[in-house]
Amino acid sequence: MKTRDLLLAILITAIWGLNFSVIKLGLATIDPFILAGIRFSLCALPAIFFIKKPDVPWRYIIGYGLVFGIGLWGVVNLGIKSGLSAGIASLVLQLSAFFTIFLGAWVFKEALTKYQLLGIVIALGGLVSIIFISDGSVTLPGLAMVVFGAVSWSVANIINKKTSTKQVFAFLVWSSAFSPLPLFFLDVAVNGTAGFTAFAHQVNVTSVLSILFQVYPNTLFAYWVWNSLLKQYPVSTVAPLSLLVPIFGLLGSVLIFNESVPATKLLALGLVIIGLTVGLYGKRIRNALTQTAACY
Repeated sequence: MKTRDLLLAILITAIWGLNFSVIKLGLATIDPFILAGIRFSLCALPAIFFIKKPDVPWRYIIGYGLVFGIGLWGVVNLGIKSGLSAGIASLVLQLSAFFTIFLGAWVFKEALTKYQLLGIVIALGGLVSIIFISDGSVTLPGLAMVVFGAVSWSVANIINKKTSTKQVFAFLVWSSAFSPLPLFFLDVAVNGTAGFTAFAHQVNVTSVLSILFQVYPNTLFAYWVWNSLLKQYPVSTVAPLSLLVPIFGLLGSVLIFNESVPATKLLALGLVIIGLTVGLYGKRIRNALTQTAACY
């Protein structure tokens, strides 16, 4: 991956990491499904009236909108609302990197290297270690929902890759139009009209800023860039970079919510970073060490 694209990808992971804390701020006054529904409503409107439909079959546009909007962010919002901390949610969601790599290998016949497999094993050890965290930042329902969101993200990545379209921004805008109504209906099915009534009376500056951050830098900008990178590079190269998200996610949660960082969290982060390094750069590191040894 080119250096410029790598730095851009790192910026995106920083935005995504901070977004978990921003979501939690919004959830203080807005129901999870309503928050996601408003987010994707603004992603689609008014842009959809000015951007031509991408040259992608409707099944991909609709499928991506449903999986990305509901399966990923609707469910992840619900997981955070159920008690999972922003920092831990950002860590657990990175399971999507593993699901995406294996789905990419199956769908696109992309070969997995021994370094990628070793990196996955190491990083997975870091993610599994969260079960030993006992500071109140982990709940089993929240954990299960964010794992489900990770699976949904991997499916969304594959759908995006399958489209083979260069109209990435148009695809994101048009697919977003199929997320809001199902999300709003889900909230009504679960809570009746209470969520919308509460929103009308409790919306404040913090919740508005939370929505705006999720819509513009986090979704329209970040996913446009991310999906563009998926078009240029193999899924197995791009997906592991998302493992940087929990680093920024934990930092954001510490700064905004004063989330504790016990040794178990640091261990999890360390294993994730090591796994990412091995998976992405293991071969380069080995070659560099070999060349250095040959000089002596």
